[in-house]
Amino acid sequence: MSLFERYLTLWVALCIVAGIVLGQLFLNTFQVVGRIEVAQINLPVAVLVWLMIIPMLLKIDLKALKDVRQYWRSVGITLFVNWGVKPFSMALLGWLFIGYLFLDYLPADQIDSYIAGLILLAAAPCTAMVFVWSHLMRGEPHFTLSQVALNDVIMVFAFAPIVGLLLGLSTITVPWNTLLLSVLLYIVVPLIIANLWRRYLLNRTHGQARLEKVIKRLQPFSLCALLATLILLFGFQGKRIIAEPLVIALLAVPILIQVFFNSGLAYLLNRQVRSPHCVAGPSALIGASNFFELAVATAIALFGFESGAALATVVGVLIEVPVMLLAVRVVNQSRGWYERRSGVVPYEECCPT
Repeated sequence: MSLFERYLTLWVALCIVAGIVLGQLFLNTFQVVGRIEVAQINLPVAVLVWLMIIPMLLKIDLKALKDVRQYWRSVGITLFVNWGVKPFSMALLGWLFIGYLFLDYLPADQIDSYIAGLILLAAAPCTAMVFVWSHLMRGEPHFTLSQVALNDVIMVFAFAPIVGLLLGLSTITVPWNTLLLSVLLYIVVPLIIANLWRRYLLNRTHGQARLEKVIKRLQPFSLCALLATLILLFGFQGKRIIAEPLVIALLAVPILIQVFFNSGLAYLLNRQVRSPHCVAGPSALIGASNFFELAVATAIALFGFESGAALATVVGVLIEVPVMLLAVRVVNQSRGWYERRSGVVPYEECCPT
C-alpha cells in the first residue's frame, strides 16, 4: 500500500472535521451544491463516485464474468445476508435500541419514524461504493460486479415488499426514478465508459502494460474523490450534526452493530464453505454497506424531509465511509487467520495482485 493509502483513516477523519467546519463557514455554498440533484441524487457526488469507481471497473473483463459461477456458494451467502438477515436484524436492533434502551433520550413523537428510517437503510444493499471497498481489500472484481448486479435486480422486486412487511404498511411508495437513475448513473454508464476505455487501451501496442499504467495513475484520483465526497456529505449535514449530536450518536449505535454483525456473518459463512479470501471480503462488505440514496429518497417520500426517518437514513450516509473503512481493515488484517482454515486456496493463487 502507498503512504497515502496506509494513512487513509487519518485523511478520512480530517475530511470529516473539514466537512463539518466548512459546512458551517460556507453554509450557503454547500446548500447550493446540495440542491444540484435529480431524483434525490446529488450530481456533484455522482461525478465523484464516477472518479472513484471507473479505475476499479477498468480491471473488469466482461468476458470473464462467466467464471464467477465457481463462487456460487459465496453468491448465495451474500444474497442470504443481504435479503434474509440484514433488514430483519436492523428492525430488531431498531426496536431494541431506539424503541427501548434509548427511548428516554429521543423525541417521543419520532421514535417510530427513526425505526422506519433504519429499516429503509438496511433494506437497500449498496451499489457503487462496494467497488471502492472491494478495491481496498484487493477483492475479486468480477465477483463484486456480478454480486452488485444481482442485488440491483432483486432490489427492484424485493425492496417494497420487505419494507412494507417490516413497517406494517400495505403500500410503499418506491421512488423508482431514484432507483433506476442510480443504477444507470452508478453502474451502467461508468461500466460502459470503463469497458470502452479498456478495449481502447488493450488494442494499442503493449496494451496490457498501458492498461496497468493507467489504472495505477488513476488510483490517487480515486481515493481523493472518496475524501472529497466525505467533505461534501458532512458539509451538507454540518448544521444538523451541530444541532442534534446526541440523536445522531444514538441512531448510529444500531447501524454500527448491524454493519459488523452482517459483515461478520457473511465473512464467517464464506470461511465455513472455504471461499477464497478475495471473494469472502467483498461478500462481507456488500452485506454491510447500504444504498443510502434510495433509503433517503424513500424516507422523504413516505415521511417527509424533516422526519426522523429521513434523519436516520442521513446518519447512515454520514457513518458509511469511516465505518466501512474500518470493516475493510478488519478483513485485510484477518486474512492470515482466514486462510489457516483447511481447504481455503491461498490469496496469491486465485486472486488479483
